[in-house]
Amino acid sequence: MLAALGFSTIGLFLLLTMTKRVSVLVALVLLPVLAALVGGFAGDMGDMILKGLTTVAPTGIMIAFAVLYFTLMVDAGLFDPLINRVVRLARNDPARIAVGTAVLTMCVALDGDGASTFLITVSALLPVYKRLGMSPLVLSGVVCLGAGVMNMIPWGGPTVRAMAALELESSDVFTPVLPAMGCGIVWVLLASYWIGRRERRRLAALGPDTAKEQDDAGPLAGRAAGDGPGTPLVVREGRPQLWLTAFNAVLTVTLIVALVMEVMPLPVLFALAFALALFVNHPTWEAQQDLLEKHAKSVVLVTTMIFAAGVFTGVLTGTEMITEMAEALVSVVPDSLGGHLAPIVAVTGMPLSLAFTPDAYYFGVLPVLAQTASGFGGDEAEIARAAILGQMTTGFPLSPLTASTFILVSMSGVQLGEHQRFIFRWAFGTTLVMTAAALLTGAISL
Repeated sequence: MLAALGFSTIGLFLLLTMTKRVSVLVALVLLPVLAALVGGFAGDMGDMILKGLTTVAPTGIMIAFAVLYFTLMVDAGLFDPLINRVVRLARNDPARIAVGTAVLTMCVALDGDGASTFLITVSALLPVYKRLGMSPLVLSGVVCLGAGVMNMIPWGGPTVRAMAALELESSDVFTPVLPAMGCGIVWVLLASYWIGRRERRRLAALGPDTAKEQDDAGPLAGRAAGDGPGTPLVVREGRPQLWLTAFNAVLTVTLIVALVMEVMPLPVLFALAFALALFVNHPTWEAQQDLLEKHAKSVVLVTTMIFAAGVFTGVLTGTEMITEMAEALVSVVPDSLGGHLAPIVAVTGMPLSLAFTPDAYYFGVLPVLAQTASGFGGDEAEIARAAILGQMTTGFPLSPLTASTFILVSMSGVQLGEHQRFIFRWAFGTTLVMTAAALLTGAISL
């Protein structure tokens, strides 16, 4: 019963949000509450929700300060040279910009953290998309593809969890799938180009006047008339002082290095960096208050989504619906398919990321699948490789159970359902391409 209730809750959530019947925030909070009541967990529901909120609290705090930090840097013009260089190289061609977005995302994603990847990439490139009138869905979708394939790196979430759950080494899990990952990167670049070409045709059909009207209606509407591709995208009160730009660049690089090296917890790093940046860039109390008020809406939109996701995962985990769902999935595998589990795990992993949190899948579902494969004479390491080809690799930037997903969609200014509909088939294509490559190279076998 719990498994059925869990699948029904997630299915109803996807249906309601993708069809825009209710907002994502309302669905994240009310649907698990309803499921808990139906399952007879009314008495324990409060503790479950509180535990879920406590779990996501560090992420929520980090995102609040991170959004403030990067929006401050965008306002200060730190990313203007990068933005203008991308525009010049792309020659205002949406197809080239889409490919450039994928390349930049994959470079930033080397730190292994989806949240910081989305914050940095979207902050830097959203003005480019707005200037050209490109759909923000293209931005969120291409960033999703680039971050997804790079999530396979050994210090990324899926691979680390798979190695920990099955007590394996990086050489057992990651090294054999490197060729498949390379094929996935090529696919992402091709997919980005195709998406960009489709956006190019859409903008051509609208005409330059319509595209400019869309741009003027956006947040960058105040830029000076006649600005060309090589000029700053936002009108600023005078040119920023050279020492201030240098300070912002050094602070940002130091922050990113500290994030990768995990010098301190991520929320602490972002809080300290933002406070320092705010003091140096806006030394007066009035200027500091103005900046906080200006970006308060963005912070509220992102953090409320994250805490709402905490309610959702807290209830599904506390009621053990996720555990029952995992056992139900394994139980339906017929004996005739027991020797072919690896490709099945690889192909189904990406859709299952919409139903399972990373911890639930890797520490709940994966060990059971690995044991099942061993019973049929299979290799546990092979199942681990199959798992990272799809589950939370191409699926995490789409999953409502992953907090960083809401960073991507909120900062891009798109709805979760629209984002999922737009990019799902391309993301699933990444999984299929990497699975085929893994089969050809022997990383997994039929």
